Amino acid sequence: MRAVHNPDVIALALQHPDDPYGDRYTQKGWLRCETRLILGTWHPAYRPLTRAAAGRDLPDDVGLPPAHYAVHVVRYPKGQFGQLLLRIGPYTQCHDAERDADRLNVQLQRAASGAVAKATLFDVSDHGAYRDPYETDTAVLLAAAVEGAGAAPA
Repeated sequence: MRAVHNPDVIALALQHPDDPYGDRYTQKGWLRCETRLILGTWHPAYRPLTRAAAGRDLPDDVGLPPAHYAVHVVRYPKGQFGQLLLRIGPYTQCHDAERDADRLNVQLQRAASGAVAKATLFDVSDHGAYRDPYETDTAVLLAAAVEGAGAAPA
């Protein structure tokens, strides 16, 4: 994702050491972690110290808050700052937000709306302004936002 991040906090994904893809053991997505808590990169010698060595899955709560992502649809009228048309989120996976942004950009180009969809970080302090991507089809949300913006006075 192309965004400026706080250098003291990074997003990381936990995975089972026996599963390089991590899909079978947890659906947590990405977690926020303070860099001071990271001791180093994974090494196979650590495996005997893991829950996997005891045949247990990753714990449900690892003590790290989830990293959430969003999609913002912004229209750039000529000679003006961007006008935020739609906020969709939160997504727990960065690649899901980027996939939806790419899908929406194809639709925006076809409609020649002058708007762009961007994957970005979810602003939890403004969560009421976001539409849930899992409750409604993002294409339907986009059509309503672009239509509403077109009817608004310049």
